[in-house]
Amino acid sequence: MPDDFLSDYRLRPDPDDPRLSVPVTGFNEAGEPVETRVTVERPLTLFLNSREIVTMMTIGDHPEYLAIGYLLNQAMLKPEDEITGIDYDDDLGVVVVRTESETNFEEKLKKRVQTSGCAQGTVFGDLMDVIENAALPQTKIRTSWLYALTHKINQTPSLYLEAGAIHGCVLAEEDRPLIYMEDVGRHNAVDKIAGYMHRHGMSPANKLFYTTGRLTSEMVIKTVRMGIPALVSRSGFTAWGVELARKAGLTLIGRARGKRFVVLSGADRLIYDQDLAYVPEESAKNRRKGAGGED
Repeated sequence: MPDDFLSDYRLRPDPDDPRLSVPVTGFNEAGEPVETRVTVERPLTLFLNSREIVTMMTIGDHPEYLAIGYLLNQAMLKPEDEITGIDYDDDLGVVVVRTESETNFEEKLKKRVQTSGCAQGTVFGDLMDVIENAALPQTKIRTSWLYALTHKINQTPSLYLEAGAIHGCVLAEEDRPLIYMEDVGRHNAVDKIAGYMHRHGMSPANKLFYTTGRLTSEMVIKTVRMGIPALVSRSGFTAWGVELARKAGLTLIGRARGKRFVVLSGADRLIYDQDLAYVPEESAKNRRKGAGGED
């Protein structure tokens, strides 16, 4: 596929950024010396006004989007809250989000629920209300878009292809990938996209969300909270993730590899317009490299 689809992206990974991976020497299976690149992992401490909220392990790109998205997805900020400033200090590894008025995050912290996301992903108890009160748009999704989209994502240069040990998430419209974020934890990649959408006023109504990781309760809750009607992954499902998706009316598509996929929630949105005779099976090479992220 020609690289002209890369122009559809508003933001995508920069695998050549020297801050995100470093060369490390070692030995291969034959005892021969080798040099390989490994993904950088660094702490980022988030403050909301004068209060310390959390320290996250992240690759360190787009800290402002990560901070805003985290606060939105944890319901510490509401979409209508006015952000008056964002200060980031790279040397200290600190990002401060400032708002016009004080927030009630102390009460949120009392309701913390640990989730299955790697690197200590968390949601808060009142976020479950998001599932019960969900009103996601009834956007139709053509299966031809899914096949074109996953192929484009797999062909996009990424830090995963350069160094591995990382997850990727993509915001798309129809068959066009728009925002591609990576991080050591998939919840960080989700939050970066949420922060970008908020800062740039992007509507979720006609969007798809693609993740390389498992379709867990955390991924479902965050996607529903962002107002996106469909969540797609090349990986599998958890039972609670499926249950929550069905309650919220979220289209949940997993095991999307080659010409195959499984939809376990929201199948009424799908229009099966793709002739599968023209969709290639995923090669062994692509199964190995895929788009970024391990289960």
